[in-house]
Amino acid sequence: MDLNADLGESFGTWTMGDDAAMFPLVTSASVACGLHAGDPVTMLDTCRAAYELDVRVGAHLGYPDLAGFGLRSLDMTFDDLFGAVLYQLGALDGVAHAVGASVDYVKMHGALYDRTVRDAEHAAAVISAIQAYDPGLPVLGFPGSALLETAREAGHPVFGEAYPGRAYQPDGTLVSRPQEGALLQDAGEIAGRAVRLATKGEVEAVDGTVIRVRPDSLCLQADTPGSAAVAAVVRKSLADAGVELEPFA
Repeated sequence: MDLNADLGESFGTWTMGDDAAMFPLVTSASVACGLHAGDPVTMLDTCRAAYELDVRVGAHLGYPDLAGFGLRSLDMTFDDLFGAVLYQLGALDGVAHAVGASVDYVKMHGALYDRTVRDAEHAAAVISAIQAYDPGLPVLGFPGSALLETAREAGHPVFGEAYPGRAYQPDGTLVSRPQEGALLQDAGEIAGRAVRLATKGEVEAVDGTVIRVRPDSLCLQADTPGSAAVAAVVRKSLADAGVELEPFA
């Protein structure tokens, strides 16, 4: 099982999360590419840390929305979104190669992640740009999403992820982050859900419904207080349950 987290989201003197504490706990890092978060120096430091710790680097693609941290859905045209994706891929790929690393997969961020679950046009723009840049680049995303279906049809390797620290709706979607209870807080509960996802392929929704999921990766929160401590408990619990941790890419 792969463990991924969204890292490299600091910008200038503004710090988001504790990347130094998270890096030893994950096998894949989805790195912000400068449009929703991150900056050249942060990208450089993040890719260098990933390379030194043998953590896979993913391009974490978002809307061009630094002020809103990429959490606001933007009605971009096909060409504008196509260009924004290419811009981010090229930026992170160049920085990664400068430190000996490489971009091994792509994942959407925030509002773009949510939008491409169901919006076929936005999914098509994103995948068209990825296809133009690197036809074999793996895509990590939400199982059953328009993004993964479009990527699969275009010939990209696709991988699904699950969120042990997020609440699920009965239909298998995530409870929206602004809603109360969307983010779980108890490390033991989150670790238990992670083990259940990894070993049984299931997670319990807010109404008790058991949802079948077969994730290739588990996404750990990295931007909430105490997230590194929670991630440490999750990793230990998975290891204790006999789950082998390795990158999917």
